[in-house]
Amino acid sequence: MYDLIIIGGGPAGLTAAIYAIRRRLNVLLVSKDLGGKTNYHLELPDVKSYRVITGAEIVNKFKSELEYLHFARHMESVSKVEKVDGRFIIHTEGGGELQAKAVIVATGARQQWLDVPGEKEFFFKGMCYSALSYAPLFIDRQTVVIGEGDLALRSAAELSTVAKSVHVVGTTHEALESPLGQKLVEAENVTLLEEYEVKRLEGNGFCNAVVVKSPEGKEETLEAEGTFVEKSLTANVEMVSDLVDLDENGFIVVNCYSQTNVPGLFAAGDVTNIYAEQVLVAVGEGVKAALSAYDYLLPML
Repeated sequence: MYDLIIIGGGPAGLTAAIYAIRRRLNVLLVSKDLGGKTNYHLELPDVKSYRVITGAEIVNKFKSELEYLHFARHMESVSKVEKVDGRFIIHTEGGGELQAKAVIVATGARQQWLDVPGEKEFFFKGMCYSALSYAPLFIDRQTVVIGEGDLALRSAAELSTVAKSVHVVGTTHEALESPLGQKLVEAENVTLLEEYEVKRLEGNGFCNAVVVKSPEGKEETLEAEGTFVEKSLTANVEMVSDLVDLDENGFIVVNCYSQTNVPGLFAAGDVTNIYAEQVLVAVGEGVKAALSAYDYLLPML
């Protein structure tokens, strides 16, 4: 039996694993891959990578260390987590079982795809899923935000402070009645395309145009130096959804110590109800979860 099993190999999981190892815990990280969201970054034809603060350098140091420590990682997805007689049983996709005294869930969240032609071709090539990370690169540029909810409005509002133009595709009249929506209605560089849908993304190596269709069926091509898909995020909670408390959006509820409602079960990063889905935020949350788990385990060591 392990002292601690960490599920998820993204920024939060990697950081938690290294901090747990340095506390000399018998720890195992279980994940289908290592790096999570840091394996992807937005590429633009005339922007150097050093202008983007991604947190990848920090995460890659932890990733390299864990790649060297073969005994501390198991490359497989987790299908279910149970708590039986005070211990946790982790079921892997291949049918195996692992046991631990404590668990940290750091499985992140996934973006909803548009499922339109060009999306996979231009994935992170002029098109990405986080205006919050990349907005400062788009000073005086033409941008497009795709999405109908609060995430899209927040991203459009941030871009509107720096970009030459922002087209918001797919927003609803109801969403625009919010204070943030009204800010966009009044912004001179924002064009709101209510109820429009995206038909395809176009470009030559990099996405530079978005073809949309109006509610009346008319197609229009929007020039775009940066395109952001900002549909709602879905937390990867399937393995613990019947075990922990979730908020109204399906994210794991944690307190300031990264504790869930289940003693010994912690959570960190984008899978939780914390503010801001950012790499550096997830790194800090991973550290916090590892330290909290260590405090929980200390009387048992």
